[in-house]
Amino acid sequence: MPDTSILIGVDGGGTGCRVAVGTRAEGIRAQAEGGAANVTTDFDLAIRNLLSTIDTACRRAGIDDLSAGVRLHLGLAGVLSEKDASRVAAALPFAQVTVTDDCTTALAGALGGRDGYLVSAGTGSFVAARKNGVASSVGGWGFQISDQGSGAWLGRNALESVLLCHDGLKEHSPLTHALLESFSCDPARLVHFAKTAGAGDFAALAPQIVNAAKAGDAIAAPLMKRGADYLQNALTRSGFTSGNRLCFTGGIGPHYADHFPSEMLTNRVTPKGTPLDGAFFLAANC
Repeated sequence: MPDTSILIGVDGGGTGCRVAVGTRAEGIRAQAEGGAANVTTDFDLAIRNLLSTIDTACRRAGIDDLSAGVRLHLGLAGVLSEKDASRVAAALPFAQVTVTDDCTTALAGALGGRDGYLVSAGTGSFVAARKNGVASSVGGWGFQISDQGSGAWLGRNALESVLLCHDGLKEHSPLTHALLESFSCDPARLVHFAKTAGAGDFAALAPQIVNAAKAGDAIAAPLMKRGADYLQNALTRSGFTSGNRLCFTGGIGPHYADHFPSEMLTNRVTPKGTPLDGAFFLAANC
């Protein structure tokens, strides 16, 4: 592939999508951010948001001709099979498109092509590993039945606790009081919210939960511990042992390190790059 060919990397999830445009010779020339791009949650909306954000990034890069020499790699939440990947590729007006789940791009970005383990917790969650160049993952099957420890999982479980406290089955904490007050102290409003809320809506509560846990909140702290226990088990299932390279990413992921035993953090490393960096790298090398 010529060094001047246009490369487009895309990182998409339940909260939003990010696009990087550039060339192998120049690297990333421009970036843009757009709306949600989980292709399981809402396929048509995800495609519209992806196309709009790609267009914005290309205009920022001064590129108005995408008719030839363009290579895209998209790492998207909700891509669970080759069928899903093919459907996304077919919906995009580009000839050279590769589509993977977001685990692949997150690994490529965080570990910079090296072996190691990744705990990723944002709106969704998964644990991924790269061993002898081969990638694998645990979890990440979507908010409805998976994504334990994610921002969406934290938000949904915290609201469940609010209702349990309201019904007298749990003792209120400062967090549950605050969450109930955000719904005008009306549990019916909370229920109406939950009926239509998506993963991103629940995940919007996660920063409040993380901060409450750090303050020792009686509801938030055990909830974070439950998430950390799941992620540790997923790491062990993936083959992790003390001393292996371990990276935490996502808006929530790094906060879980405080809940991990010290022996699991002996070779903790900072991310080499973002999932978007990983997507751009794979656009150039797939």
